[in-house]
Amino acid sequence: MNSRAESMARHLWDARCARQDYANLPDPLAPVSIAEAYAAQEAYWRLAEPVHGPVAGVKVATTTKVMQQLMGITHPCGGAIFARQIHTSPARIRKADFVNLRIESEIALKLAADMPAASAPWTADSVVPFVAGAMPAYELIEDRNAVYTQTRATSMIADNCWNAGVVLGPMTAARPSQVVGVTGRQSLDGRSAGEGRAEDPYATLAWLANLMAGRGHDLKAGMVLITGSIIPTFSIAPGNHAVFAVDGLGEVVLDVS
Repeated sequence: MNSRAESMARHLWDARCARQDYANLPDPLAPVSIAEAYAAQEAYWRLAEPVHGPVAGVKVATTTKVMQQLMGITHPCGGAIFARQIHTSPARIRKADFVNLRIESEIALKLAADMPAASAPWTADSVVPFVAGAMPAYELIEDRNAVYTQTRATSMIADNCWNAGVVLGPMTAARPSQVVGVTGRQSLDGRSAGEGRAEDPYATLAWLANLMAGRGHDLKAGMVLITGSIIPTFSIAPGNHAVFAVDGLGEVVLDVS
């Protein structure tokens, strides 16, 4: 790992540990390419793993054109999910443990078998036999009060795309026909807070597998892949009770203290 990538990662990790508001990497450390940003992200993983456990999944970020335009890119981004930050529904979290926590309602897929980098490129069809099942999920986004209109995608990638964990509902051994286009409904304190339809989680899994393969990483059996929010991201407050119910897949529940 080159020292420049390590310096980027250390700058971001120290800022997160100090609970500082998010800021892009300063110009002397700013990644000059997406590839360099991902090299810094991998250095960040090495700093995070002794605290949060090994990489146990992958997330996708900036899936919408609006967010991509804001951050100056034309494609999604990916980041890691760490083992000790995977929570089982019903889960309770403390908002005070975060600087600025936001929640995304997603479909997660769990892998039944390894997906070797050597087998790339992957497609939405070719990933299907590797999926054990699907589940409703929440992603915990720690954006540390980022100003989105000023955020550079390369710095966000190096900061592991702001992932702070996931909450997973029960897994269903669903077929693609039960998952692609499925409807999810979000409620907050018993009131409707949004509804949306998943696009193609298997296509997102293929994209993530190809991203990781391009960096020389296999995806391993048991890993969890979260595939992008299907309703707008929302904020939570102490006392909130959030439920995300997905047709045919059950629900994921999160309480905030």
